[in-house]
Amino acid sequence: MPLVRIDVNQGRSPEELGRLSRGIHDAILAEYGIPERDYFHVLTEHPRGQIFAQDAGLGFERTPDVVMIQIFTQGGRSQEAKQSLFAAIAGRLGELGVAGEDVFIGYVENTAGDWSFGFGRAQYVTGELSVPRK
Repeated sequence: MPLVRIDVNQGRSPEELGRLSRGIHDAILAEYGIPERDYFHVLTEHPRGQIFAQDAGLGFERTPDVVMIQIFTQGGRSQEAKQSLFAAIAGRLGELGVAGEDVFIGYVENTAGDWSFGFGRAQYVTGELSVPRK
């Protein structure tokens, strides 16, 4: 059920982009136990110079291969679960050659009533979908 937005600089092949998305999804599957078909990703490529991602004062440099990830999901997971997810995503992307300093994740929580999967209905509210367990 998470909606994941992925922003990268142009230059990766379609296969590489697919592997990035799949790696992130596999990490979410493993850590949160969501169904396989809860796969909602928007991947956007930007011309060089349109992504600005410094280190927030942590003392490292990012490369143009930075992967900016926004995860929108229902609230209620522990800080430990979130940290485990962050590590799993960085690990999966590391296996694909993305350096740890190039993995940036923003995590946004909401409620079951904030989702419509189609037809203009909030399926978690109408009962068409059961609210995922945390």
